[in-house]
Amino acid sequence: MKLPVKNNPGKTYKVCPSKILAIGLNYKTHIAESDKINVRGFTAEEPTEPVVFPKTPNAITGNATAIKLPAIAESYGFETLRTDYEGELAVIIGKKCKNVAPEKALDYVYGYTIANDVSQRNIQNADKSGWFRGKSFDTFLPLGPEVLLKEDVADIQNLRLTTRLNGIPVQDSNTGMMIFPVKELVSFLSRNFTLEAGDIILTGTPSGVGELHVGDSVEIEIEQIGILRNTVEKE
Repeated sequence: MKLPVKNNPGKTYKVCPSKILAIGLNYKTHIAESDKINVRGFTAEEPTEPVVFPKTPNAITGNATAIKLPAIAESYGFETLRTDYEGELAVIIGKKCKNVAPEKALDYVYGYTIANDVSQRNIQNADKSGWFRGKSFDTFLPLGPEVLLKEDVADIQNLRLTTRLNGIPVQDSNTGMMIFPVKELVSFLSRNFTLEAGDIILTGTPSGVGELHVGDSVEIEIEQIGILRNTVEKE
């Protein structure tokens, strides 16, 4: 998949990560709604270091595409099914790095885009191995609509993030509300894994997470980047 590069007419970026590293519980307001979401491992306690989990590249889809609710979830006989949207800032790594200090971390960033960290809650809760499968179904990572280059944003920790479900505002926050800012996330992850050019970091979602249903339309907007729009279908 290719994304246009904002403010660079004709330039595109090929999305091809070797790994996708997602961060959970990175906004205090999201932690405060833990009782509403009821996910195993999701508590009201603020983490002392980033909560990391993977998503797989097959989950990637683009702007103006459909999120497809997985048919396999229906085969388990859950009383009710729940799949949620999660509006997030996504960081794209620009060059290989390992053991990077926070003050140097942004030097290794290529740019930023918008992500929807779609989550199938029943399977996320049921799997003994954790959140991995419930986060990685096909189409469970819409990205777009453009990539904002690192040098084109003055302060990545001061961008408004809003989400609308069927036109109704459901999330409204600012990247400055992150518990662990982008530079700390890049640094921390680089101390655990070698980050390669193209790797994607999802930086967590604020409060207002909620359910998706067939026929829904979800829009995630981040200041300076644009609006990521997706519909919802049954697989």
